Amino acid sequence: MKHIIYLLLTLLPINLLAQDKIIDYIVNDPQRIHFYYKNEKGVKFNTIQSLKEWLQSKKQHLLFATNGGMFTPEYTPVGLYIENFKMIKGVNHVKGGGNFGLKPNGIFFLTANNEAKICKTEDFKDNGKVKYATQSGPMLVIANEIHPAFNKNSSNLNIRSGVGILPNGSVLFAISNEAVTLYEFAMYFKQKGCRNALYLDGAISEMYCPDKGLNQIGGSFGVMIGLTEK
Repeated sequence: MKHIIYLLLTLLPINLLAQDKIIDYIVNDPQRIHFYYKNEKGVKFNTIQSLKEWLQSKKQHLLFATNGGMFTPEYTPVGLYIENFKMIKGVNHVKGGGNFGLKPNGIFFLTANNEAKICKTEDFKDNGKVKYATQSGPMLVIANEIHPAFNKNSSNLNIRSGVGILPNGSVLFAISNEAVTLYEFAMYFKQKGCRNALYLDGAISEMYCPDKGLNQIGGSFGVMIGLTEK
């Protein structure tokens, strides 16, 4: 009987398996998304818990938060970071080295018109109308195609977090609740309809989303992405 069950599982399409491994959160109104790095005193938030407490002090209720891209040991952004139209860190054109350097990497950004977009780093143009932006890598899905360096049969399993843009312009955030390959994680976004999706980070990733039963608030990060109650 066990052999029969195992055979059935191996025949299941990857999207059915992924449903149990990956949790997502969809933001239908991108203008409600904010990027957070430091408070008004210039102190880094570092944790979702401290961000949550700071927002409470401002009479705001945090509904959702996740890490917003890779960071240095000093918790500064590794790549481009724009907050409220101000460039805090410029584009990083590093070649090779880790997931960030696995080209093409990319940029997740929100425009002045509150449109959410993801593009390859080399295609990004800062025309002064970018409200928020964070650079990370690698790209997961590029123009509806999975990153060419990903191997379907890879043995590189890890927790993954990422972001994609759905066909209607909504933003899909996702985190795996168990170790998955980059290919499987990318396939999740592709099968959800995302033409472009970006990897945010790996094992250290967290997602705070009480509506989905997630209360991960202990890890330390650089930039964080959040959504507050209207």
